[in-house]
Amino acid sequence: MQHFTAYLPDEDATAALGAALARTLAPGLVIYLHGDLGAGKTALTRALLHAAGHVGKVKSPTYTLSEPYQVMLAGRPVQVIHFDLYRMSSPEEFLDAGFREDFNQENICIVEWPEKGEPVLPPPDVNVFLRVSGRGREVELQPLSQLGLLCLDRLTFAPNL
Repeated sequence: MQHFTAYLPDEDATAALGAALARTLAPGLVIYLHGDLGAGKTALTRALLHAAGHVGKVKSPTYTLSEPYQVMLAGRPVQVIHFDLYRMSSPEEFLDAGFREDFNQENICIVEWPEKGEPVLPPPDVNVFLRVSGRGREVELQPLSQLGLLCLDRLTFAPNL
């Protein structure tokens, strides 16, 4: 699949997409989330984490910049790290915090506001674009690597319209 687009009419559809994405996760995957404030980036991540098996609260890392979560994938523990770079004032903050080391073949990294980390942020495997449209959201997923293509090839999602 070269890319995926859908209309998400409500929060339930956003949660369903998060659950569908959770089924495609693989260690080493890097996902960038693009969208304005309120576009649903954190809601999508929260649904993905819960569907991947995280029990408990999923908070936005707006002030902490990153929040790690442990999930089980194929019977082994994998760390999913949710980054929110909105409050970063420069890409050097990303490097100074040591976040670059989190981007490896073991972790899954999900990044909100990735443009704040350019040019030092490692490249994504999948770009997710969320846009408010009417009462819902338009979503587009673009694979940018072999791992991203594999992820989208495994994606099974049909929103209720």
